[in-house]
Amino acid sequence: MSFVGEGTKLSGPLAARSDFDLAEPSLATVSDYIALLKPRVMSLVVFTALVGLAVAPGHMHPITAFTALLCIAVGAGASGALNMWYDADIDAVMTRTSRRPVPMGRVKPGEALAFGLTLSGFSVVTLGLLVNWLAGALLAFTIFFYAVVYTMWLKRSTAQNIVIGGAAGAFPPMIGWAAVTGSLAVEPVLLFLIIFFWTPPHFWALSLYRMQDYARAGVPMLPVVAGEVSTRWQILLYTLLLVPLGVAPWALGFAGLLYGTVACVTGAIMLLLAVQVLFERAPAERASRNLFAFSILYLFLLFAVLLVERGWGGLLARLTT
Repeated sequence: MSFVGEGTKLSGPLAARSDFDLAEPSLATVSDYIALLKPRVMSLVVFTALVGLAVAPGHMHPITAFTALLCIAVGAGASGALNMWYDADIDAVMTRTSRRPVPMGRVKPGEALAFGLTLSGFSVVTLGLLVNWLAGALLAFTIFFYAVVYTMWLKRSTAQNIVIGGAAGAFPPMIGWAAVTGSLAVEPVLLFLIIFFWTPPHFWALSLYRMQDYARAGVPMLPVVAGEVSTRWQILLYTLLLVPLGVAPWALGFAGLLYGTVACVTGAIMLLLAVQVLFERAPAERASRNLFAFSILYLFLLFAVLLVERGWGGLLARLTT
């Protein structure tokens, strides 16, 4: 099965096109530059980093904690800007992304690139100098992994792009933990694994009902390359791996009964929705939409309960002593 849309060429950023010539005056507004940061993705990154920071042992000055979270947020925004710079050709032909600032011509590719690189350098250096260099190094690797490994390589070359590329979105809790402790441990690695194994069913559910969009753009998402049936089975497989990982913080004694209860209940719902996706008649749209929507709530609830139960009180104590 061909995954390249008819007449579509994956030529990278739109920098060579004359209508994006940097000599022309920029039409960008503040809201366009905010859009480059992918604020919805950024909010999830900051939230999971906050949980990693909150559950980590040790003391942290309030200003240092704020600086760490700000740098992580800016680094996430930098990754989004670099992604939009390079993926402008793909974004231009996808319904979901066609109105982004670069394909619409409001922000020129060179401007998006400069913006992303500047924010990347600022966030990494500031985090390293003012917090610690392990956190700074992890942030630098996260930006590199998302912008180069995922965006420039995996996304256009393999149907496993989301599986491997999901690591970029899983690093923030580890960065938050490292910002406090200057080291890593089992707990932040476990939080990393939860997000890592959550990413495939989350995005493959989206790609099932956006399959034509990805096919038209020539992006080798799993349902485009392997078909809907294979994708449904893969969603179920990764959900089966995810649910025990979601319960693991409670099972290993890192979280309490409230977390364990929420993890078991929401995990059961995730499995039920994944089964519904598997057995829904083609095209798998309603069930996949339900799974995509609930997966966001699932991850939020796990981290929110962990924050309330395990981290919030300790975080307040550390910041006020």
